[in-house]
Amino acid sequence: MGSTLKNPDKTALLVIDIVNSCCHEKCEEPNDGITYNKIREMVDGRLLGFIDRFRKEVNQNVIIMGLKPWTREYLPQNIIRLYDENPLVSYFGEEGFEDEFYHILPAETDFVVRKNTYDSFASPGLIKYLEDKGITDLVVCGVFTDGCVLSSIVSGFSKGYNFIIPRDLVETTDLPVRQELQKLLLDYTIPVQYGRVIESGDLLLQG
Repeated sequence: MGSTLKNPDKTALLVIDIVNSCCHEKCEEPNDGITYNKIREMVDGRLLGFIDRFRKEVNQNVIIMGLKPWTREYLPQNIIRLYDENPLVSYFGEEGFEDEFYHILPAETDFVVRKNTYDSFASPGLIKYLEDKGITDLVVCGVFTDGCVLSSIVSGFSKGYNFIIPRDLVETTDLPVRQELQKLLLDYTIPVQYGRVIESGDLLLQG
């Protein structure tokens, strides 16, 4: 049985925002409905093993997206204004622990990029890496499905890249409304407009 990757030599794995501020229980805000139980289950139970499999069975084109400190000093003005004008989305972090990767140890061959906005493709370093490697297809995993994952897919698609999204390797907060939105995105919006959505178990990495 052959691989389900159409262009394995031109494929990269893009892992988005597996950092403490988006995963660790110390960074949860239960009073605001922000908890990460489903995210931790996804990361520890499925994603870490999948990353290792990709490195061994496909190639070494693994991109680990992280965050610059999510503070006024590093964020663009439009995000600062959004947060200042709308307390419903207000969030500023603290430099340090929140920015560290959660349970992920990048390999020497991984390409690590830190961004200061939702869209991974707003990072010039990522674009250069993809162009230098001749990458056309990306397998996308990470958090939040309805946030940085979605923003990155929409932006990358507009730049001509092709996407595969393993639905069990993306996740959002436990908040019911966000879980419902995630389901709608994976069941309809993303597969209709931006890429293939499949279970990671159905993504055959090698022939």
